Amino acid sequence: MSAESARNLRTFYWIIVTQTVSMIGSRLTGLAMGFLIFAQTGEATPLALVSFFSVIPTLFGAAISGVLADRWDRRKVMIIADIGAAAGTLLLLILISTGAFEVWHLYVVALVQSFFGVFQGPAFQASITMLVPDNQRDRANTIMQLIGPAAGVVAPVIAGLSYAAVGVPGTILIDLLSFGVAIITIVLIRIPKPPQTAAGRATEGNAWRIATAGFAYLWAHKPLLGLVGMFGLVNACIGGAMSLGMPYLLSRTGSEAAAGTIIGIGSLGMFLGGVVFGVWGGGLSRIHTIFPALIFTGVLLALFGMSQNTLILAVTHFLMLFPIAWANGPTISILQAKVPPDIQGRVFAALEIIAMSILPITYLIYAPLADTVLEPMVGTAAWSGLAPILGDSKGAGIGLILFGAGIVMAVICAIFYAMPAMRNMERDMSDFVAEPQPESTTPIMPDGVLEAV
Repeated sequence: MSAESARNLRTFYWIIVTQTVSMIGSRLTGLAMGFLIFAQTGEATPLALVSFFSVIPTLFGAAISGVLADRWDRRKVMIIADIGAAAGTLLLLILISTGAFEVWHLYVVALVQSFFGVFQGPAFQASITMLVPDNQRDRANTIMQLIGPAAGVVAPVIAGLSYAAVGVPGTILIDLLSFGVAIITIVLIRIPKPPQTAAGRATEGNAWRIATAGFAYLWAHKPLLGLVGMFGLVNACIGGAMSLGMPYLLSRTGSEAAAGTIIGIGSLGMFLGGVVFGVWGGGLSRIHTIFPALIFTGVLLALFGMSQNTLILAVTHFLMLFPIAWANGPTISILQAKVPPDIQGRVFAALEIIAMSILPITYLIYAPLADTVLEPMVGTAAWSGLAPILGDSKGAGIGLILFGAGIVMAVICAIFYAMPAMRNMERDMSDFVAEPQPESTTPIMPDGVLEAV
């Protein structure tokens, strides 16, 4: 490995470490606010609405964020994204500290933070191609998938201590400090700029053509489009259903401590699954890793909805999340291998839009359905046929949603896996091969108006 490659790889790992610290802070705030809101309302809908407002910016801003990731300095895009998210957290701290906080304020903060988060995702994912060589990219993408799980393991423990010691304001202040660590690191590092490719030059033209280049590339490569579209359906199942995860666990266990512990155990499962895959590296092709992992997750989601005591909830949650990195990491690696680097930001932005397109609808359906129909039905004569499967205690109505979503997810993934075009895409689609670049080639992305950042 050359000195430059080694330096770039170190940069990647520095980003991972500091983003993990920042994510721990964000999870602390999320847990503290989740406990507070459910204690005040006793309903799943307010927490589902937080998820709803967190997704909306992705649908409307990802196309722009992809353009910025490809045409501007990706490091500066990530800095602005972190500063914007920190500003949302600061606003929440001010509202709670002054006693002015109301539930709808959390929706506004979620909207603001998600808006800035939309810009960070494509910039970070596209940067990996420039920092990590292809033969280490599966491992790097899997490690990247460990940020959330690692934070999910640590955050519940710290949240329990900080919530009791310093309350919600103190917990949010810890989150702000973690943002500072991430921002300082991004300021100090360097991310190489990709050279322009023929595919990148083909996207030049009017603003519409530039913004929709990611969609155009996926449309021209139908197997990739099918893979991304399948994730849209999968997210509608597991993402929508798990927006009810906290109220479900609080209802099933009747204990904030037990619910937090189960959330931490699930995150531990996701973390260990990523570690196993990162060490092993995957013995099968990426496609033959992705689909079995998703099918297994769907089955365990259904079993999670059937679980009725703390131990079984913890075990099924652990197993359900264990293979998540086995699906996400290889999927990102496929796109990084097949897509030219200078349009990857827009392709990843298109992925975000398609993968999240159905999710907001599920947030508006699942939670009200649970609060107004299914939970009140539990224990009645109409529920008697479902009681042997899901139980008849509080939380069983949400369990029905989780059970149904898991079955649908497993069936959808099995159908896509049965399609030859999906199973053979790695063999049938050529990897991108970089064009020879003269030494005097000017990088594609000018510093532009972000030069002062």
